[in-house]
This record gives sequence, structure tokens and C-alpha cells, in this order.
Amino acid sequence: MRILHLDAGKEMRGGQHQVLRLIAGLAAAGVESTLLACPDEPLYVAARKAGWCVEPIGFTRAVMLSRRNDLIHAHDSHSHNLGAVVRGKPLVVARRVSFPVGSKWKYSTATHYIAVSEFVKSVLMEGGVPEDKISVVYDGVPVLDVATPSRIIAPGNVHDPQKGAGLAMEAAKLAGVTLHFSADLENDLRHASLLVYVTYSEGLGSGALLAMSAAVPVIASNIGGLAEIIQSDQNGVLVENRPEEIAAAIRRLLDNPEIARTIGRTARQTVIDKFTVDQMVRRTIEVYRQVLY
Repeated sequence: MRILHLDAGKEMRGGQHQVLRLIAGLAAAGVESTLLACPDEPLYVAARKAGWCVEPIGFTRAVMLSRRNDLIHAHDSHSHNLGAVVRGKPLVVARRVSFPVGSKWKYSTATHYIAVSEFVKSVLMEGGVPEDKISVVYDGVPVLDVATPSRIIAPGNVHDPQKGAGLAMEAAKLAGVTLHFSADLENDLRHASLLVYVTYSEGLGSGALLAMSAAVPVIASNIGGLAEIIQSDQNGVLVENRPEEIAAAIRRLLDNPEIARTIGRTARQTVIDKFTVDQMVRRTIEVYRQVLY
């Protein structure tokens, strides 16, 4: 099986990390991958450094390489546009965001959709995509070493209006704590006591999963697909997007370290049971086979 992956992202966000994990897992399963990505951007550089076959993304190259591959897997909205005009091979589109479906034509072009959560699946269906054309494949994350707590962190997407950096900072001030915004979540989680994951829109929340894998308690907005991975007060804490409620959750976990440890241990087991990279790769291969055979 040969897969042509398309990703036009210019930042290294959750989706781009998933592409790298998927390609590595596919290689281990004997599936060949070629990635088209934006030259000199983080995903392109990381894929090249890892030794994967990666070339600059563009229409001509996509058409040419599609002839050598069995299936096209588009991983973001821009590459969905590109895949829609490359004819001749099945097109699988990963849908990670929870925004409403826009162009009806565009969303009629894919052979199959991989939704990152049941919530995202429902958004696709509301936009007119038939249910039998959608499979839910949850993100997979590596199981990190258990963190040694020393700081409270939040994802470093401070310039994204859909993420609640300002709200998180307001809540941290109310709680009387310092919040550290992380540009390298996987590394910084080694020393995290809490992850404050405040957002106004979320398809699933791979950053939250990564923290959970390190037994770091997550305080997350009760938004989108986050409720599919967090059962509040069991393996994390779900909050409404109000600074007082977020601050109270921060203080409760900091003031009750045994509760925080219990939540963290349960969160880690949740990831092991349901959200590993191996599980994500296996489910994706099942979708490929369903489409091809």
C-alpha cells in the first residue's frame, strides 16, 4: 500500500505532529508514504530530518505522485482543496477542526473522511456529509514519562483567537499563580504540575492527551471533542470558559495534591487504553483498506 500525504500547514501544531506519528507508524506496518509539505516549514524540515520521503507541495507534483500511489490523504483544509482537484485516486480527508462545513462542493469531493472525534463527525454530518463516509479515528500520542511537577503550563498558541490564552492568564491571576506558555509541549510537560487547556473551539485536543500521558492533570474547556477524552473529576477537570471557574479548578488541584495525583494516574491510563499512536495507526490503516478494497 502506498499513500500520498498532503499537508500545507506552516506551523508545527497538533495536526502536523499527528502526520509525523502516522507516517512513522505506517512505515513500521509496511505501508509506504510520500509527504508533500511546504518547503522549509517545520513539518517539511522535521520529516526530512526523520528520513521520510518529503517533497514540496504543489499541484503538478501532486498529480505526478498520485499516479505512483494508491490513495491520497489530505491532512488540512488547504491540502483538501488540492486533493479535490487531483483526479484518479481515492481521496481521504482528515478533519480535525470543529468549524461548520463551508463549501458543499468541496466536501462532496472526498471518498472518505477521518474525523478526529465524534463531535467533529457530527459537524460533518450537519454539513451534509453522509455518515457512511465518515470514520472516527482519535489522535494518538506517545506515552511520556511521568512528570516531575514544578510549573503550571498552557499551550503556546497565544496568537490564535480560537484559543483562550487571555482567559487562561486572567484565571491564573485570580488563582494567584504564574502560567507558563509552552512552545514545546512534549518537552515542557516533563516538569508540569498542571496543564491549563482553555479554548473556544476544539476538535479533540492532542495537547491535552499528551499531558494526560505524562500523568499531568488537565483543566480543560468543556468544548467540542474534549468531553470525549476527559471525564470531569476522574481523569481531568472540565470547566466552562469563565475565569472564576478556571481559577477555582486550578486552586483545588494545587491545594489537594492527592486528588491531583489520582486524576493524573487515571488520565495516563486513559491514554494507554485508548489514545496511543499504535491505535491511531491501526485505525487509519483500517480506513485505507475500507476505501481501497
